[in-house]
This record gives sequence, C-alpha cells and structure tokens, in this order.
Amino acid sequence: MFSVFALEGIPEIVPGEDLGLIIGDAIATAPAIDSTLHHGDIVVVSSKIVSKAEGRIVEAADREQAITDETVRVVATRAYPGGVTRIVENRLGIVGAAAGVDGSNTPEGTVLLLPIDPDASAAFIRATLESRFEVALGVVITDTLGRTWREGQTDVAIGGSGVTLLEDLRGSLDSQGRRLDVTLPAVGDEIAAAADLVKRKSAGLPVAIVRGLGHLLSADAAGGRVLIRPSANDMFRLGTQEAYDEGFAAGRGA
Repeated sequence: MFSVFALEGIPEIVPGEDLGLIIGDAIATAPAIDSTLHHGDIVVVSSKIVSKAEGRIVEAADREQAITDETVRVVATRAYPGGVTRIVENRLGIVGAAAGVDGSNTPEGTVLLLPIDPDASAAFIRATLESRFEVALGVVITDTLGRTWREGQTDVAIGGSGVTLLEDLRGSLDSQGRRLDVTLPAVGDEIAAAADLVKRKSAGLPVAIVRGLGHLLSADAAGGRVLIRPSANDMFRLGTQEAYDEGFAAGRGA
C-alpha cells in the first residue's frame, strides 16, 4: 500500500532560487505529512518549477520559433485551423508535442523550456533534502505528455535520482511459473501519474510526496534517459504523412 500527498506552501518560483531549500521548508511546515520526510519517500517535482528556478524562461513573441530551436528531429506534423501541431524529438531525446516548450503559467511574452539536465536537477534536490531530513529519498522530475493512440495527457518521469524508473522483470517468473521475457514496468511514469492526481494542473501544487514505495529506492539507479526509447528501435518513428513523403522520395530516386 502507498499514499500520495500534495505539498502545499510552494511559492511562485523565480530564477536562481534553491528548490531543495524551498521544498524542505514547505515539508517542515506541512502537518499533512507529519512535518518531516520518511525514509523511502519519493519527492515528485513538476519540471515547470525546476525550469523557473534554473532560469529556463525565454522571451518568445513566437512560441513556434522556440519549439524549432529545441527540436532535433521532426516526427510528425498535422495542420489544424490556426496552426500546426508538431510532434518532435527534443534535446533530451523526449518525443512529444511542441518539444516540451510550455507557454502556461509564465509571464506574457515568455515560454518555459525544459531543464537542461533533469537528472542533475533531481540529484541536487535529493542531496539537499537527504542532508536536511537525514533519510534516504528518491526524487522524480515530471512533465506532461500525450500518449500514442490514447486521448488526453498524463505526467511522466523525465528525470530522477535515487529511485528506480524502469523495473526490469525479465528472467523472473509469473504466477503460473512462466518466464517473463519482455516485462519492463515504467514505474517512474506510474509514480509521476500518481503524483499528478493530487498535484492537479491548476491548483498551484507542483510537488507531491509518494510514500510506501521505498523498495524502489536505489542509490545508483539510472536517471530519466532509461525511459527513452532510441529512435532506431521505434516502430513508429515517423508520422503518416512523413512516412509517405519519405517513401515517395525513395521510390522516385530508385
């Protein structure tokens, strides 16, 4: 059994602030989580406040240009009345809409870019909190993505420290004694989604505490990149129109 708490008391974040200190102060004054952290807790932090603290706020009269600047590979595009939706791979290797460029909850005329290194951001927050509360913790940095063939969006893990994000069950046996050959639960994404249920998008609650999953803590766990599938292994690495155009060009050149 596990529980999830949204953490109140996080102020508006500005560039240069110490997120570990701010989160620690909020925890120390939050009676809903016993005014402390417990051994094995996982602190889940929305990437938006990490980006703000790290100064990843850029002026952008045109959000589309910011998306272009963060894009390393175009996967798919689709025109709609008023614009074009772009599914791209960004500098972190994440495939999603708009390269993670976010225009919400940021001053007019600016956009937020994702943290440069979410794993390093998670490690910094974790080190600060573990030192202050003298317990072993995990930290997960999250962002919101859509899913292939599914409506809506959910939070996923884009960075982490001290916690297993991809649980490798290959080689173990199921309840019927059969060998599991491909089972890799994306527990980092499951933790992110669970935290999103209590953080909510418009409630001003960017941090949550997940308690009761201490078995997932690992001091040398791989970071968020372990969840990124290399494009060479992606069976759907192009959009429909892009695949058609590529095939047509190849056919003409044959």
